[in-house]
Amino acid sequence: MKVTAMIPDELVKETQTISHAKNITEAMIVALKAYIAIEKLKAMGESINKNPLKFKHTAKEIREINRS
Repeated sequence: MKVTAMIPDELVKETQTISHAKNITEAMIVALKAYIAIEKLKAMGESINKNPLKFKHTAKEIREINRS
């Protein structure tokens, strides 16, 4: 998709530097993928906080099961 956006030059330059991108397009792709990944992790964390994982066995019990 071709997009025209008004992005401050300094922000673009810093993104290129941090991402080690060869060009602006690559830098924006890296930045957007990173942003999406962070937001997905946040959502997953919130989901786990609302519905914590439940385990049948304690760590000690699992060790004993694995050793037998």
